[in-house]
Amino acid sequence: MKRLVLILLVAAAIALIIAGALVPSTLLLMSGLALVTGVAAGVALRRGAVKNDRASQSLTAEELQPTLLDVALNEMREGLLVIDTDMRVVASNRAARNLFTNGDPKHSRLTELTRSPAIYDAFLDAVRGQERDGIKVETYGKGHKIFDLRVVPLRSRDGGPIAGAVGVFFDISRLERLEIVRQEFLANVSHELRTPLTSILASAETLESAETTNVDSNQRFLSIIHKNAARMQRLINDLLELSAIENVTVDVEPVPLYPLVEDVVNSLSVAATERKITVANQVAKDVFVSADPHRLVQMLTNLIDNAIKFNQEGGNVTIDHERGMSDVIRVTDSGEGIPPQHLDRLFERFYRVDRARSRNLGGTGLGLAIVKHLAKAHHGDVSVTSRLGEGSQFTIELPRQNSS
Repeated sequence: MKRLVLILLVAAAIALIIAGALVPSTLLLMSGLALVTGVAAGVALRRGAVKNDRASQSLTAEELQPTLLDVALNEMREGLLVIDTDMRVVASNRAARNLFTNGDPKHSRLTELTRSPAIYDAFLDAVRGQERDGIKVETYGKGHKIFDLRVVPLRSRDGGPIAGAVGVFFDISRLERLEIVRQEFLANVSHELRTPLTSILASAETLESAETTNVDSNQRFLSIIHKNAARMQRLINDLLELSAIENVTVDVEPVPLYPLVEDVVNSLSVAATERKITVANQVAKDVFVSADPHRLVQMLTNLIDNAIKFNQEGGNVTIDHERGMSDVIRVTDSGEGIPPQHLDRLFERFYRVDRARSRNLGGTGLGLAIVKHLAKAHHGDVSVTSRLGEGSQFTIELPRQNSS
């Protein structure tokens, strides 16, 4: 027993040394804690095993040692790859094997596993004694993934000659995607705010420098300022609303759908009348759906408002319901339709099919993103189908409760 504990402690110490060479200080602390916890758990498990051994004569210390090491390596999320000075693989864990091949890559040349010059050059430099860090590697074999690669020389005992190299692949795919979303979001917000702000500043400067007191001219510039300030306010309100919705908790209850749709239609009647749009509520009067009534009003308001704005003058909008495995609410318009290449991205923040027209109609590009988040908060979904020249149909799917 004492021998096993000593082996485990020595293994933990060696692993901490390797981890210190491979990972940043924060990850080192986490790795250290995980290893210490693993040692403690291993000792506790071994104690239990010793008690059982007295009756069943199970694993010995020598048999348990490679099992613990194999489990520790193969349960790592990071890919671990060890090569010798001939650039042949001498060891790997499960994550690395899943990254490069389905089989065991042992004794394979590195060039047989990957054609990536960045990976090969990093391991070659490590074999020559140079540590490589922060190498961005992209793979496409089993989906597009992005890794941060760190490779260090592997020396023999007592600081002897280099025996190979150890590389660790940290999966940063999700972080990269989030960074792209963040950059696009900042760029879109900056662009959306810059346009109205420029108009406001230009109008204000004109009013300040004007030598005449022409009431009509001044009124025109004041109207521009008011219009663009209102647009900025809508944008900020939608951003705050979207931020709140991302963490919203919905209060689901049985909601009578017909009067709720009727209220939304009435609230948008002025906009519909101005464009001579006929809005028809075709929901049956006895239909109940399971939803948060306030959030369902938000979703329907956004969809029906868009159906009115982007419709042809004198067109039609219909709202109907169908019950199947879920409650399906459809908002259909007779507008110009949406080109197929835009459908997959339609619910992204700030995505617009026609940016100029959307701005002229007062859109912020966030309405459909809000609908998407609210549908997901209900454990439902929203989708769109469209044909050019015939119109579009937006569909909200809400889960049915057992009582409904």
